[in-house]
Amino acid sequence: MEGTIANITNFAGNFAPRNWAYCHGQLLAISQYDALFSLLGTNFGGDGRTSFALPNLSGRTSIGTGHGPGLSDRRIGEWVGSEDVTLTIAHMPAHNHSVRVDHAGHIEIPVNTAVGDADEASPGSGVLANSGGDVYASSASINAVYSGSPLAVNGLEAVATNTGAGKEFNNMQPSLALPAIICMFGIYPSRS
Repeated sequence: MEGTIANITNFAGNFAPRNWAYCHGQLLAISQYDALFSLLGTNFGGDGRTSFALPNLSGRTSIGTGHGPGLSDRRIGEWVGSEDVTLTIAHMPAHNHSVRVDHAGHIEIPVNTAVGDADEASPGSGVLANSGGDVYASSASINAVYSGSPLAVNGLEAVATNTGAGKEFNNMQPSLALPAIICMFGIYPSRS
């Protein structure tokens, strides 16, 4: 099969055609594939003195090099991505959970009292005073019960428990497995 050296394509056959090889990351001798080495270099492995490696596309797909607006810069031969991912709290956007605390029953709150005149402007520090009642009248008890008014209680704590097993999940796009092959011998590409 005719091709341009270093060109990679998918081939649906069950063998690599003549002058082509599977892209499985195999090490090759520079002395036997000097034209291919001049194009690949050590971008995919090898020591660059006696050996170099073919790209390894086993179980992988290729992406373009460089970067677009808002994308990461990708260099030739760089391995990126993972088939499986475990999400943590750090991967989640900032958010909060609403918690409703219902209390069915009776809440008792101690009330400070102080001895003083009914018309005293400040009957004492921390004393609950009800402007709608006559608790400071001479007939009222100093221990009068304040009732019938809803009471807002703040500062309650509620705990929402964590859930999930923390297991990895498959992150792979729907794919069809086809062998990737690279042209080893053929037309040497021109730069112009």
